Amino acid sequence: MATRTATARSFDDVRLLLRAAMLYYVEDLTQAEVARRLGVSRPTAGRLVARARDRGIVRIEVVLPEGVETPVFAEFEGDLEAAYGLREAIVVPNAPDNEDATLSRLGVAAADLLTRRLNAGDRLGLAWGATMAAMTDALPSGAAECAEVVQLDGSTSSLTYRTRGEYIINHCADQLGATPYPLSAPLFADPATVRSLHKDSLISQTIDRGRACDIVMFSVGDLTTASTLLRGSFIDPDVHAALVAAGAVGDACGRYFDIDGKATKTDLAKSTVAVELEQLRECPCTIVVAGGARKQHAILGALRGGLADVLVTDDVVAAWLLDRNATEEGAP
Repeated sequence: MATRTATARSFDDVRLLLRAAMLYYVEDLTQAEVARRLGVSRPTAGRLVARARDRGIVRIEVVLPEGVETPVFAEFEGDLEAAYGLREAIVVPNAPDNEDATLSRLGVAAADLLTRRLNAGDRLGLAWGATMAAMTDALPSGAAECAEVVQLDGSTSSLTYRTRGEYIINHCADQLGATPYPLSAPLFADPATVRSLHKDSLISQTIDRGRACDIVMFSVGDLTTASTLLRGSFIDPDVHAALVAAGAVGDACGRYFDIDGKATKTDLAKSTVAVELEQLRECPCTIVVAGGARKQHAILGALRGGLADVLVTDDVVAAWLLDRNATEEGAP
C-alpha cells in the first residue's frame, strides 16, 4: 500500500510539472497565470517550471531561422563574456585574406551596437582610425541619438596617412543629431608643445569632455610593422623599438599598454595628446572594436587591463582568446 501511494505521488508530481511546463511554454501563459490555473502560489509556479527544465521535461533548442546564411557565433559570444567578464561580446565572421571585408563587418556590428546602447542624453567618445571610420560609414541616420560626440585623441594627419578624425566625429554627430567636439591637435608632439596645447581653451575643453563620456568606442592598435601609427609615420622606428622593449603589445587612443593592460613606461606618454588609459577604464561603458590575427595580443591586453566592457571582434580572434584563456586556466 505504501509503495502504491509513493508511486501515485510520484505520478502526480510529474503530471504537475508537465502541466506547468505545457501552460508556460506551449500556451505562453505567464507564471502568475500558471499559478491561477493550477491553484498554487506564484513562487510555486516558478519552481515547477524550473524543475520541469531541470528534469529534462522541457528541452529548449535554439536554431537559426530559415534563409539566414551568415554564421552566427552566439556560443563564442557567451563564452567570451564568461571568460573575460564582459558585459557583451559580438563576434562576426572573419573574411580570410580580405582584411577590408572583415573591417566592414566589424564596422556594421559596431554601428548596430551603438544604436542599441546610446541614450539621448549621452556623451559619446570616439577615437579615429580605419575601424572607427568603418563604424561611422555604417551608422544609419536617425537610428539613435545622443547629446555630444567627442574626439578622444589627437588626429592631425601625417604626410603618409589621413586619419579621417574630423570626418568620423562630424559625420557621426550628424547621424546621431549630436554636437561634435573634434580634437584639433596632433596625436604626438614634443612635451613642451603638448603642455602648450593643454593650455588652449578649446583643446583642454575637448579633452575634459573626453574624460567624462558615458560611452567610449575605440579600436586597439598593434605593434607590428603593419600598424597604422608606424605605417603613417606617427612614431618612428626608434620609438617603436623602445615600446617593444618596454613590453608594449598595443595601444588605445595612442596610449600604449602591455599584455596585462598596464601602461608601458616610455617617454612617449608625455608626448601624447589623448585621454589616458585610466580615464578610459573609468568610463561607464567602454567598447573595443578590433579584429584580425595581428591584433590578438593587443585585444588580450585590453581585456586583461579592464579596457573593454563590450568587445566586437571576429571569430578567428574569438577562438584564439578562448583557447588562450583555457590554456591559462589549465596551467599549474
